[in-house]
Amino acid sequence: MSRLPTLLIVDDEKATREGLRVALENEFDVFVASNKNEATAVLQNETIEILLTDLRLGSDNGMEVLDVAMALAKPPLAVMMTAYGSVDTAVEAMRRGAWHFVTKPLNLDEVEMLLKRGLHSRVLEDENRELKQVVAEKRSLKNLLGKSDVLVKTIERIEQVAPTRATVLIEGESGTGKEVVAHTIHQLSGRPAVKFVIVHCAALSAQLLESELFGHEKGAFTGAAQRRLGRFEQADGGTIFLDEIGEIDAATQVKLLRVLSERSIERVGSNSPIKVDVRLIAATNKNLRELVDRGDFREDLYFRLNVIKIDMPPLRARGEDIILLASAFLKEFSLENKRPVKPLTDDAMELMRRYPWPGNVRELRTVIEHGVVMSNGDRIGIEHLPEFLRLSKGAEIPSHRTATNETQIALASSGELNLHVLEQRAIADALARTAGNRTLAAEMLGISRRTLQRKLKETGFDGRL
Repeated sequence: MSRLPTLLIVDDEKATREGLRVALENEFDVFVASNKNEATAVLQNETIEILLTDLRLGSDNGMEVLDVAMALAKPPLAVMMTAYGSVDTAVEAMRRGAWHFVTKPLNLDEVEMLLKRGLHSRVLEDENRELKQVVAEKRSLKNLLGKSDVLVKTIERIEQVAPTRATVLIEGESGTGKEVVAHTIHQLSGRPAVKFVIVHCAALSAQLLESELFGHEKGAFTGAAQRRLGRFEQADGGTIFLDEIGEIDAATQVKLLRVLSERSIERVGSNSPIKVDVRLIAATNKNLRELVDRGDFREDLYFRLNVIKIDMPPLRARGEDIILLASAFLKEFSLENKRPVKPLTDDAMELMRRYPWPGNVRELRTVIEHGVVMSNGDRIGIEHLPEFLRLSKGAEIPSHRTATNETQIALASSGELNLHVLEQRAIADALARTAGNRTLAAEMLGISRRTLQRKLKETGFDGRL
């Protein structure tokens, strides 16, 4: 037996409410409410496909119910009822998102036909949206530009994994395109395009992250003035992308483990489980296995996340892709800045091939944008690139060695065995290579930006020797 479409009837008159329910319950899975609060509770806890609401609900206003419905991730098809119809009222209802407007007294046969016609129209809209999504999917892999062997293998893995429900863990250095990969997997998954929800875990405190992910009930904590749906509920039927997953605290790790094992969440301040159909993609610039070995990340959660692992290669391992990406960024930023597309000189291309790119694709984008803006000739040469790139010793490093490794080798061979001095020299070298950018310098050194700032503060060292 096929599932009946869900219908919420909102009317403060019991006779009207029950009459509609009896007339329509053979064709629809009917819910009823007599006021705004009851209607809001149903809309938040059930997936309603059609809303049939009266304009006047005693002391409430049906327009407010319509506003609540239209604010949902997937709004229902809304039809307004009133015994006091006017052109202005109908126009206002349509402006707020209503599909149709009917006046009382109701003809039940006509109402049933109207609702079925509305559902058919919605099905056609969904099919059209799915067709557009298929076209978008074909374009999505173009965001992963490159022809190097390591990237081709990564793309093949993405294409194989995307149509499944499997949880995916993406590891790779900052700037390698982990979010692009997550978005591509979602686009190829067949899940609704609008249901891709991103959470940057490192940007939130432990309490805020828990509320952000799972939502909270009114009064759950100071400042929780009303119920709030979390990102998992918002992503129901789609994909949630948890970036920097290695930064979440132990308590949130436990709750996340439950979501993956039971496919349900509990809002903060509630003990009632809520089922969610969400595909989870996580990303980190750290090695989660190493975090597990150090006791900083739960091993059982790691196994749940690591169903399918995708390693994003650093740009220095994609030598033949560097100029290909640079050319694409040249076109993008030339168009954005209303400049003619200018080619790179041979010297500029050679410099880019030899530079180790600690900031990966993100850093390359910045360099190309700088070149597009600063070039005043018919080509973009070395002189138009950022100073840190022109002066960097890293341009002379073979592609298979990182800037940090070379710094360590050079310092070790200098005969200086004072660890404090060696550390300061490594920091100074990293800051010089990144033109003082502490975030990039920290990435080159393999430490967090917070650790770098602490070392500078503790020693009183300003980064210069």
